[in-house]
Amino acid sequence: MSDTLLDVRHLSRRFDVSAPWLNRKIEGKDKVYVNAVKDVSFTVAKGKTFALVGESGSGKSTIARLIVGLLEPTEGEIVFDGTSLARGLRGAEARRLRRRFQMIFQDPLASLNPRWRVVDIIAEPLRVFEKTMNDRARRIRVGELLTLVGLSPEDGIKFPHQFSGGQRQRIAIARALAANPEFIVCDEPTSALDVSVQAQILNLMRDLQDEFGLTYVFISHNLQVVRHMADEIGVLYLGRLAEVGEAEALFATPQHPYTRMLLDAVPDIEMTGRRRKKVEGEIPSPIDPPPGCPFHPRCPFANERCRIEIPGLTRRGVQAAACHAVEEGRI
Repeated sequence: MSDTLLDVRHLSRRFDVSAPWLNRKIEGKDKVYVNAVKDVSFTVAKGKTFALVGESGSGKSTIARLIVGLLEPTEGEIVFDGTSLARGLRGAEARRLRRRFQMIFQDPLASLNPRWRVVDIIAEPLRVFEKTMNDRARRIRVGELLTLVGLSPEDGIKFPHQFSGGQRQRIAIARALAANPEFIVCDEPTSALDVSVQAQILNLMRDLQDEFGLTYVFISHNLQVVRHMADEIGVLYLGRLAEVGEAEALFATPQHPYTRMLLDAVPDIEMTGRRRKKVEGEIPSPIDPPPGCPFHPRCPFANERCRIEIPGLTRRGVQAAACHAVEEGRI
């Protein structure tokens, strides 16, 4: 599609979690691998927000780091605006492409250099991507960015520890915007903040998206936040996509049993009285995943096929679910 900005194709990432070589030799053990992400595919349209949700350990943050290049994929391909990021881009071509996407991390205090003043933190992308900009122009631009995210230009002389959590996240957003990106990966940007501050940051991100036409990949385990932000949602379970679809349809008519379980765990503040099923079981160890469908040990609709065969995504309208029960009409 011509309006597709990001195309993730069959993405996988495997980590070596083996014991040290000498321990393996003494104990007679083989190497151990964990598939943090396995065969994940999705697309993100320009100016839209694609959200990834799932329990802790489902592979959300790994996918975020794969997209921005902090990790290399074991298999698969990431295509950004028609250019494959697996080609090993170098020099000016890499710099032109790299400035078009940025990342906002979960913990702003950990992602901001504690020894740098805010003006230097936000100016760093300008030093990298705007070689001809002088110091005075950079300071002016940093002041504009601080104002844009609801802070004062005078705040530039302070250090990160002198700000609250919400203010630090605003600084992180200002740093991400310094390079004039088109695409931002947001890795649980509000999970470390108070609820009232979360709303402020989310509204700021929506306003910035409307003003600059930004495209987001938004990662969260909070379904209420995702409902506020996302145009399309991908539900991850044990490194695989369980369901993907338009946000409105997914919340109204979830198909996969895991998606239903997640939505049933959200408090029913409107007191609709609808029947709910409690969350049962625990996510299996990714080091030793179950055979077949990874969700079958917790699924009330599992049969023998589910225990031996991994389901593929089956599309129905604007939604697609990786579930044999959905495919066979048993739900």
